[in-house]
Formats: sequence, C-alpha cells, structure tokens
Amino acid sequence: MSRPLILFDPHPRTEAMVYDEATARALARMGRVVTHFGSRAPDAWVERHLPETVVIVGQTAMPRERLDRAPNLRAILNVKANWEPNIDYAEAHRRGIHVLSAAPAMAPAVAEFCLGQAIALARGLHRADGLFRAGREAYGIAGNKAAKSLYGATVGLIGYGNLGRALVPLLAPFGGRILVHDPWLSDGYLAAEGVLPVPLAEVLAAPDVLFLLAGVTSENEGFLDRAALSTIRPDAVVVLASRAEIVDFPAFLALAGESRFRAAVDVYPEEPVAADDPIRTTPDVLFSAHLAGGITASYARIRDMMLDDIGQILRGLPPLRMQPAVPALAAKMRSR
Repeated sequence: MSRPLILFDPHPRTEAMVYDEATARALARMGRVVTHFGSRAPDAWVERHLPETVVIVGQTAMPRERLDRAPNLRAILNVKANWEPNIDYAEAHRRGIHVLSAAPAMAPAVAEFCLGQAIALARGLHRADGLFRAGREAYGIAGNKAAKSLYGATVGLIGYGNLGRALVPLLAPFGGRILVHDPWLSDGYLAAEGVLPVPLAEVLAAPDVLFLLAGVTSENEGFLDRAALSTIRPDAVVVLASRAEIVDFPAFLALAGESRFRAAVDVYPEEPVAADDPIRTTPDVLFSAHLAGGITASYARIRDMMLDDIGQILRGLPPLRMQPAVPALAAKMRSR
C-alpha cells in the first residue's frame, strides 16, 4: 500500500509559519508530502494530486465536484482561524471527511492581547504616553483621576468561542462578574463555564469592560449598530478584537472619538487600512494593526496541533486539538 499523500496549499500562511524543518521531518514520517507556497496553488497542480490526496492542509477550494475527484480524502486542515465559503461543508461531513480549523491555536495570544488592551485603556496608558511626550503629564493621583481597575470590575463578553474561553481564565484573578452573551450557546453551558449568561442589552449596558469577540456570520453582520453601541456604559472600556464587521464601524469610531467610551481596535473592515484613511485621525482610540494573534508562539501551536491531528486521522482516530467544522454554522461564517 502506498504511503498517504499530504497536500500543502496554505496560502496566505507562509512556509515559515506552517512548515519548518521539524514539521517537514514529522510529516515525512507520516506520508508523502507535496507543497505549494507563496500563492494559492494552481488548479492544475491541485487536480493532478487530488485522486491520491488523503489530507489537505490549507485553504484549497473543495466544492462537491472536487470532493468527487478526491476519493481518498480524509481531512482538510484550515491553518487559518476562520471558516471560508470555499468548501462544501455538508458534503464533506456526509462523507466522513474531517474539516478542521486552527482557530484554537490563535486564541491564547489574542486573549493575552485583549487583556493588555483592557488594562492599558482602563489605566489611561493610551493617553498618558502622549501627555508625557508633550510635557503635559501629571504625576501620581493627579494623573489617575480617570483610571479604572479591573479588580472587582464587571466584565462583558459578546461571543464565547475560542477567544472567550481563552480570555476568561485570564480575567478570573481580578474577581469581578463575567457576563456573556452568545446566542449559539445555551445558558446551562455558559453557567457551567463559570460565567453569567445575559441578554444582549445587559451585556452592552452593564460592564465596566466589554470585549467584542463574536465572529461575523450571514445573520449578525453589523448587528452592533449605533443604537446598540450608544447603550454601552459611559466611559466603559471596549475592546474590538475579533471581526470588525460585527459593528457599524463608522458609528463605533465616532462614539469612541467623542469619548463616549474608551476603545481599542485591532481589526478593520478592510485591511490593510489605506494610509490616508480618516479613521487614523480618530482621537482617543488605541489602534493596532491586527496584531493580536499573529505571533511566533501561535504558529508553533498551529504546527503542533496540525501534526497531532494528522497523526490521529491517519491512524483512523478522531482529531483532538483543532476545531471541527459544524456544517450548518461554518456555512454561515463570513470571515475574510
């Protein structure tokens, strides 16, 4: 019996991110590996290998007609952190093909970043740096009149997926209440996680610190409109760290720029942001350039999870570490 063929087509992930020397050696022990880096693999290259392919690593389009031409396929491992509309998820599920995402590998870094943003905003560090550079700083209590502490604060999460589950343990030492709104999860499940399930109106209005962590779907794009955002507690800390498309982005920046709430923004409707985009001039917002998850440690976790789950699948066992697609939900996702 020939060794299983593992096809790598991971663009926009680079070779360094997902295929270092140790990974290449480990995969070579599992099967034959064919790779294409630097761009999306050409259709002819993919089609040439499909009949023998057992595992696909990457974002290769796999509609039903391609699944028909891949009779040996057992798994598709998406090494990004989202579900893209380029796979027939229902048909893959029907055929017993595992479709997996690397999203859990990114969550620890994003959670750490979110906590850092929240502390910076709560303590006013986003303002303090500019004041110091301008020679207008105030020392001690005089400079802390607007400072907030996370200790004992009421914290809200909109969305409780990989990011929320990674963030809550980091928040636990601060001892405050953690409110969660996620319409895809039952109240019983959330309560068992040690958080308080609440309606959307409450998770917007009650918290001192609010994390916007929901993914964007065909049903929730822009659901946090100006009216909803206007109910956020005055001077609350708001961290937008998952997908910009869940908010009315101009309204979000307008309210933050008016100091209606303190905001940190790491994601944007279009990336990269144009050099002359006026959002860059929005005052009093802590901006970063989609930095939360993409660090070396995250890609090391992707490689480790990928190797573990490929090994499991090739042994005829279920994957353990990457996130499996639920067809009805994955098909709704609108992530880029």
